[in-house]
Amino acid sequence: MSTDQADQEARADRADRADRAARVDRVVRVDNSRGYRVFQAVNAVVLAGVVIVTLYPFVNVVARSLSDEAAIRSGQVNLIPRGFTLSTYEYVISDPTFWTNYRNTVVYTVVATAIAMFMTTCYAYVLSKRHLKGRRLLIGIAVFTMFFSGGIIPNYVLITSLGMKDSIWAIVLPNAISVFNLLIMKAFFEGLPVELEEAAAIDGMNTYGILLRIVLPLSKAVIATMVLFYAVAFWNSWFAAFLYMSQSDLFPVTVFLRNLIAGATGASSVGADAMNMTVAANIKAVTTVLTIVPILGIYPFVQRYFVTGVTLGAVKG
Repeated sequence: MSTDQADQEARADRADRADRAARVDRVVRVDNSRGYRVFQAVNAVVLAGVVIVTLYPFVNVVARSLSDEAAIRSGQVNLIPRGFTLSTYEYVISDPTFWTNYRNTVVYTVVATAIAMFMTTCYAYVLSKRHLKGRRLLIGIAVFTMFFSGGIIPNYVLITSLGMKDSIWAIVLPNAISVFNLLIMKAFFEGLPVELEEAAAIDGMNTYGILLRIVLPLSKAVIATMVLFYAVAFWNSWFAAFLYMSQSDLFPVTVFLRNLIAGATGASSVGADAMNMTVAANIKAVTTVLTIVPILGIYPFVQRYFVTGVTLGAVKG
């Protein structure tokens, strides 16, 4: 290496170190500025308020589920249980209808999420290929369904005519693809390096191999996020089962909970009749807590992927 080249590299290295030092100095000055400290304080107060507002309903429901019904009806229960009791939990857990509906919810959610992920992933991967003929038409068809639908009566007639009423398919197939989730996965696939797929194709890998061995392993963040979105949506869904199911042993637990609430307001309810009692306020709270426990248990395991997944498509500086 010549002396001139060494001098040029040394000057470039000194300039780079000086630039980094200047950036660090600007960051330090910003961190120590009064305006930034005020921003941190305001941000902490606002976020604490959001956390309190978010947690309050859940804590209130838990407190009601552990409280005596008389205390609930008299308005004494807020964040702390009054007249602590676990008898309501024991009563609900001992009810066979609850566990039958709970099992149905698990089956419906697992099957529906698996089908939805398969169809959404395949459709999104196809739409991510800019050279695909008819790509704009396929995107337009998907987006069109976000704004226009057939309506409840045509959907009911269609499901009935297809023989899917009183079956799992009436729940899992009509909502198999969420266009919102589809567009998120499409944007993620479009952001993957094209060179990886081209290199795999040169090595003799076909389209399915590229998808299974190259694309999907690089898409764990978006896949975990979509699984969470679909699982929560199917777990909380009740209207489709309420519309297409006529047998109580096929209901998901959300319909059981809906029937409890309807029974409390005087409406006729299969779930309430099965309990053979007037629905109490703490029974509704207990059922609500037992219904949301699985989602709360799953969320921490997918949170690290969820944080990455929700930022898909963001502008990068």
